Amino acid sequence: MRDASLLGPWVRRFLLEHLVGERNLARNTQTSYRDALSQLLPFVARNLRRRIDRLCVEDLSPQKIQAFLRDLESTRKCSATTRNQRLAAIRSLAHFIGMHSPEHLQWCGEVRKVPMKKTTRSLITYLEKDEMDALLAAPDQGHPQGRRDYAVLLFLYNTGARADEVAHVQIGDLRLGQVLDRDASSVLIRGKGNKQRCCPLWTKTARQLQLLVRGRSAISDHLFLNRRGQPLTRYGVHALVERYALDVATTHPSIAAKRVSPHTIRHTTATYLLRAGVDVNTIRGWLGHVSLTSTNIYAEVDLEMKAKALATCEVDKHGSQKRWREDTGLLAFLKKL
Repeated sequence: MRDASLLGPWVRRFLLEHLVGERNLARNTQTSYRDALSQLLPFVARNLRRRIDRLCVEDLSPQKIQAFLRDLESTRKCSATTRNQRLAAIRSLAHFIGMHSPEHLQWCGEVRKVPMKKTTRSLITYLEKDEMDALLAAPDQGHPQGRRDYAVLLFLYNTGARADEVAHVQIGDLRLGQVLDRDASSVLIRGKGNKQRCCPLWTKTARQLQLLVRGRSAISDHLFLNRRGQPLTRYGVHALVERYALDVATTHPSIAAKRVSPHTIRHTTATYLLRAGVDVNTIRGWLGHVSLTSTNIYAEVDLEMKAKALATCEVDKHGSQKRWREDTGLLAFLKKL
């Protein structure tokens, strides 16, 4: 067995050289690809009754890959979306091997023909104004942790940032300015693929963040810390939002019917920007979307804007509705032709 046919070295090169060195993909994407292969390789090895480090490239046949995908849905109860994500990682590995090993080009083509499964896109969830106000009012600002929690919620609402982006904001990323009574403050946010964007901050948000960083001079320190003084993780941001959403649900039953997360607040920010008349391309830059397609979904789900649009073209039931053939002027015109 030649070394070029062994799968292990290719997987290592793919994860270390290609994803990191050549494509510089975000850490979360690297983790997703790693998890896909960590599930695929043991599955194929069990079926072939062979050690993982002795698997060949051709052992990842389209038939074995399809069996793995079926197992994801039937045994692991994964959704079709997760199934497609795993397949995308496998296709990317096959493309990498095919580009560097011409003898595997045919195998690469066969693997990349394994079809994606059609999925239905569910409507996004966002909070109405009274629900968002209730969520912001939930933290007890009489205590340090409550003030930090309020700052996190307000920051999420102001910027529309993802949970991971919030967790990685540093003090040095803030531009609070010298005059906080003007809307001149901003924050640098590092998004997916290490793409950076600058987001303006409300005066209210800037004041809360100024209080939060008072006495902290190290610009490399993370902005939001947990109660132990360690950087707040994205899991901590999720837990924070879900905890307060659960508290607010007792007084706002409508929230109980929604799955509230940091991404829900992100959707809320985008929806309100759209209602305020901000153009879609500006919202795209605000949220850090690569494509306008990702931003256009907010125009599809906002019932308030749909209702307003419908009202502008509503038929007047009390108006006269003459039939076209009663228009003698038009009939006379047609007869002359």
